[in-house]
Amino acid sequence: MKAREIFDAIEAVAPLSYQEDYDNAGVQVGNPDAEITGVLLCTDVTPQVLAEAIERGFNVVISHHPLIFRGLKKIAGGSEVERMVATAIKHDITVYSAHTNMDNTPAVGVSFKMAQKLGLADVEVLEPHSSCCSAGTTYGSGIVGNIAPIRAIDLMERVREAFGVKALRYSGNGQTVVTRVALCGGAGSFLMNKAIAAGAQIFFTGDMKYHDFMGHEHEIVLADMGHYESEQFTKEIFYDIIQKKSPNFAAAFARNERNPINYIS
Repeated sequence: MKAREIFDAIEAVAPLSYQEDYDNAGVQVGNPDAEITGVLLCTDVTPQVLAEAIERGFNVVISHHPLIFRGLKKIAGGSEVERMVATAIKHDITVYSAHTNMDNTPAVGVSFKMAQKLGLADVEVLEPHSSCCSAGTTYGSGIVGNIAPIRAIDLMERVREAFGVKALRYSGNGQTVVTRVALCGGAGSFLMNKAIAAGAQIFFTGDMKYHDFMGHEHEIVLADMGHYESEQFTKEIFYDIIQKKSPNFAAAFARNERNPINYIS
């Protein structure tokens, strides 16, 4: 099977047209017409992930975050990204990323996967993309859904366990009874007001700044669960797509992937 066939299957679910203007989803490095020897799935492309692909004889790496996010003017080993690009080229590894297109895709995207892990019902897109209506499909950022009544503090504990969160920051009243939940994988503080308007009593996302927590304590519980933690299950989305395309195909989660943020306690 050619790499392009897997990429086409991913884009059938999360078209590149769904990505934000600033993004760089799609083929990052390599030959999409290469015959696949194996696919390694990860959240971030790192030197350790590339080394694992080489060791395992896999010539395709599929990541959530793009390896090349900003343009490269040279590949001369001056940065880690340049060195990884050179390594991928040297070892004939094709790298592909599905980022905000996978964030924004409905029903099976990143935030929908989070909702599935928490058992939310009646899930819908929180902020439809400005161009989605013309395409006849509602896609966009974040989700909102319903849950059986639960205290906010208990739901946060459930999130800690389900997502392996080592440190969860929050503001607002942890004793609030929650029946409606908003989620956004990655950095989603821009959706705070949308979450409030949608009637959510709690909003989970990552990368919230100090001042983001202020001014809404009586309207909603805001919970920062971590960027990596919120998006780590994107690998499962990739895996499911590949298995539907070719059930016996060699696809595996990277063993050497790690959250780049460490915690001490």
